[in-house]
Amino acid sequence: MKEERREVSDVTAAAQHGFTVNLSILFGELPLLERPAAAAAAGFTAAELWWPFGAEHDPSQAELDALRKAFTDAGVRLTGLNLLDDLSRGARGTVSVPSERDRFRANLPVAAELAASLGATALNALYGNRVEGVDPAEQDALALEHLVLAARAAHGIGAILLVEALNKDESPHYPLVSAAAAVEVVDNVNAATGLGNARFLCDLYHLARNGEDLPAVIDAYADRIGHVQIADHPGRNEPGTGDLDFEDLFARLTAAGYSGSIGLEYRPSTGVSADSFGWLPRELRAVR
Repeated sequence: MKEERREVSDVTAAAQHGFTVNLSILFGELPLLERPAAAAAAGFTAAELWWPFGAEHDPSQAELDALRKAFTDAGVRLTGLNLLDDLSRGARGTVSVPSERDRFRANLPVAAELAASLGATALNALYGNRVEGVDPAEQDALALEHLVLAARAAHGIGAILLVEALNKDESPHYPLVSAAAAVEVVDNVNAATGLGNARFLCDLYHLARNGEDLPAVIDAYADRIGHVQIADHPGRNEPGTGDLDFEDLFARLTAAGYSGSIGLEYRPSTGVSADSFGWLPRELRAVR
C-alpha cells in the first residue's frame, strides 16, 4: 500500500451513483453468512456476489435458504449474482467449456431463482478459459448458445445479462481481455435473442491492468454498459491506494449517460474491510 493515500475529495461525481459491495471479496475475513450484516453496518443497502457455493452447481435448499435469510435479516438487497463461475477452482466461468455443459445448464435455473428471490437485476456470466485441445471456435459457439439461454433466463426474472472482460495477467487463458472483445460478445448475444438485455460489465480495474484508455472505453461503449465495478490500480485495493482518478471516471460515466450503481470489488489494503471505506462518505453508500 502507498504511504500517502489520495482521497476522493470532490464527492459530487460519486454522489450520482449508488454503491454496491461485492461480498465475495469484501468482508471476506468473515463467514459468508455474516457478510450481509457487516455490509449493512457499514452503511450499504445492496451487495453482489460471485457464485457463492464454490464448485456446487446445485446447492441444497437449506444452503440457499440460509443465504436468503442472511440477506433479508440484514435488510440488504442482492443486486447481482454470478452464474456458475468455478472461481474457487481457478476457473473463470463455465459458459464456453464443453466439459461443463451439463453443470452450467443445471445451475442456470438455480441461480436465476436465487437472484430473483433477493431482488437481483443482473446475472453475470463469466466466459470461461480456453481449453487445451479444444477448437476456440467450438468454445465460442458453445458460449453463444449458453449466453442466449442465460439472456432468456435473465429476461424471465426482469434482469440483464452481463459479460465481463478480465485482465490477461491474472487470467491468461481467458479470451475476453479487452472491452472490445466483451462488447462483441454482448452484441452477438443481443442479435441472437432480440431481447437487448445483454450488457457489458465495465470493470475499471481489469481494463486498467490491461492498459486500456478508460475514458475512451467509457465514451465508446457507454450505451452497452450494464454495470461498473472498481478497484484501484495497481494493487486491486480501495480507491486512493493506486493511480486511478475516480473523481474523473465517475464524472465521465455520468456525462456518458451511465446512471447505475458502482460495484466495489476490491481487496481492503489493511485486510479489514470495514476500514477501507473512508474514501466514500457514509451517506453515499446506499443504493437509492
